[in-house]
Amino acid sequence: MLRILFSPRVAVLHLLAVGALVVCGLLGRWQLGVFEDSGRPQAAVDPAPVAVGTLSGAGRHLTGEAIRRQVTAEGTFDADRQLLVTGRDDGLWILTALDLGDGTSIPVVRGWVASAEDPATAVPEGRVTVTGRLQASEPTDSVRRVRQVPQGQVQTVSSAELINLWRGVKLRDGFVIATAQTPPPAVAARPVPVVPPTTEGVLTWRNLAYAAQWWIFGLFAVFMWWHFIRDAVRKGTAGPEPGPTADPQTEPETEPDPESRPAAV
Repeated sequence: MLRILFSPRVAVLHLLAVGALVVCGLLGRWQLGVFEDSGRPQAAVDPAPVAVGTLSGAGRHLTGEAIRRQVTAEGTFDADRQLLVTGRDDGLWILTALDLGDGTSIPVVRGWVASAEDPATAVPEGRVTVTGRLQASEPTDSVRRVRQVPQGQVQTVSSAELINLWRGVKLRDGFVIATAQTPPPAVAARPVPVVPPTTEGVLTWRNLAYAAQWWIFGLFAVFMWWHFIRDAVRKGTAGPEPGPTADPQTEPETEPDPESRPAAV
């Protein structure tokens, strides 16, 4: 039996079966990965930056479409209205009000620093243009009451809280996480990463069906391999087929030996 299983012809069947099983398994896993990726958040269209005033206003909340949009804001930073936001990756965010010159201001996260003594906390002077992404106001709830923070620091970037802290300023809703500033500051803080807009993924069930189809093909290849091997083993162990045998009833008659005939009288 082993001689049959390892014969050249049967060995080719082994290789074909293994190759078909591996290929079908990999193709099925690829289609399953496509199906899984389709359910994850997908990158949305990221429009060009627009003026922050077109998306954020005073006394009205940001819409869902405005969150994480690229915006530009031009104005001057208010040195009297700057706070440090604690609990941000073992460091601090620099939060400064940007006076837009139209009677309103927008909070801007200028960057990240490791400590309050970092030189990057110095407020830039003069008129600047900030490019960044607009973010919704963070909820305060009971988070900010977990522990006391030093003077000049907060735990959340909340428009409702900032209105009470920065009195006399008409704040627009939300805040901007800066990605660029013109002219650049003398000492720049580390930029705060922000995720671009995303959309919810939609599962593509068709790819899941393709994955199952490839795996079924692989199982079918295994079945055909077993079928051919079984036939080969049966034929090899049954032995050669018996040849045709003569029928004793149909044996040809032979002439008697002349010497054995009786002599004529």
